[in-house]
Amino acid sequence: MEEGSVGIIETEKYTYPKTIELDSGKDFGPIDIAYETYGELNEEKSNAILICHALSGDAHAAGWHKGDEKPGWWDNMIGPRKTFDTDRYFVICSNVLGGCKGTTGPPSINPETGESYGLDFPVITVSDMVKVQKKLIDHLGIDQLFAVSGGSLGGMQALDWAVSFPDSVRFCIPMATTAISSPQQIAFNEVRRRAVMSDPKWREGDYYGGQPPEDGLSLARMIGHILFLSDESMRQKFGRRLKDKEEYSFDFSTDFEVESYLHYKGDKFVKNFDANSYLYITRAIDYFDLTNGGEISLEEAFDRVSAKFLIVAITSDWLYPSYQSKDIVKALQANDVEVTYSEIKSSYGHDAFLIEHGQLKYIVRNFLSRISVRDIVTDVPIVRKDTSIKKASEIMISSEQTHLPVSTKGGKLAGIITAWDIAKSVAEGRESMDKVMTGEVVTATPDESINSVTEKMKKHNISALPVVDESGKIKGIITSDIISQLFTGEKIFTENSNP
Repeated sequence: MEEGSVGIIETEKYTYPKTIELDSGKDFGPIDIAYETYGELNEEKSNAILICHALSGDAHAAGWHKGDEKPGWWDNMIGPRKTFDTDRYFVICSNVLGGCKGTTGPPSINPETGESYGLDFPVITVSDMVKVQKKLIDHLGIDQLFAVSGGSLGGMQALDWAVSFPDSVRFCIPMATTAISSPQQIAFNEVRRRAVMSDPKWREGDYYGGQPPEDGLSLARMIGHILFLSDESMRQKFGRRLKDKEEYSFDFSTDFEVESYLHYKGDKFVKNFDANSYLYITRAIDYFDLTNGGEISLEEAFDRVSAKFLIVAITSDWLYPSYQSKDIVKALQANDVEVTYSEIKSSYGHDAFLIEHGQLKYIVRNFLSRISVRDIVTDVPIVRKDTSIKKASEIMISSEQTHLPVSTKGGKLAGIITAWDIAKSVAEGRESMDKVMTGEVVTATPDESINSVTEKMKKHNISALPVVDESGKIKGIITSDIISQLFTGEKIFTENSNP
């Protein structure tokens, strides 16, 4: 089927009313968080994917704002039947802490002074950004993200999610990123910051209400954009072609098309981004180091992660070269973490993760298709054979579950009881569990493939399978609703089927 758009989107805002402790040791808050969502959250709240943006991105990842000339920054990846399929997933994207697109940052009003924070805004880290995102995810009532993904700075956030909140992420898909900012990357960031700070209009960050440092920020963006491209992409796009002239001017005006392009990018950027936010976000990138300054190894940094990983690098990326992605893979493998490594073959350089959506769709969907039962199994209350029908009904209502596994005293599966079973038993005046539960139950194992489970559901016309380990102990339940939304996009069973 043809890919679609999420349509017209409005940015939402959540205000976290308390403070968070920043890595600097300072307490900071309250915090406004700008975010957008696409698709619908399923009843189990198990289909949420968090998309993390790069340096100059924002919460508007997909769809259109009214009056805009172009869609969100990753619109080619997010939407119906796209890589992050909004017919299946509930996709979230928020503006980072320190940003300038709705989340609290240097341009925001400091409640203590009534004026913009400017340089009174605290220095932040990528981990601080993730802490704020976690507050948003908690606000949305989501205990565990199905996946978290992003490129560049977004990839750093994805990695930090898996490390800082290991039980809150099932799949981690960082792209074109690193686990430790290198000296060269820090050096480039410093040059860009100095371009901003050398502009007389910067005024030590106190330019709000006046003229912003447009020249400095434009130059910083020009430098950055060179890093995002590759030598081959610039050769293909511009070559040595002159701009609107037949010969050299023999002065310092714009001669080449590539010069004109960089000026265009710089001038456009200053209309949409805050110079101080640029300083704070690049500094956060500098500080990113999962080894905490070498206090631990990268292998030790990943020793608590529980997510499965897809690490994506770009063959022509010289800002975040592929060896840095391979270092992440090696560290994960040293911890026996399941990890897949893929490279985008592209001449576009670092920006390829924004452009090569065809390759990414194949890579990401192929990765997610390998999911097993243990990846999407849902915790569910368990009732005993001697539990009363009344008590079972109360548990079912409070947990909002339609199927409850029934266990023996040793915790092994004895059967399953459904909402239909309870309704029938109440109508017939029955009180004993073993008279109404189904004893012969089709089950799934944690390592079983989703395709296998889907076939069982179709064959037996059932909508839920208890998940049991080798000893027969109950590990949870897997429902057709989750499978339908995450994988098939369509119903695979009758609505009121009874095991």
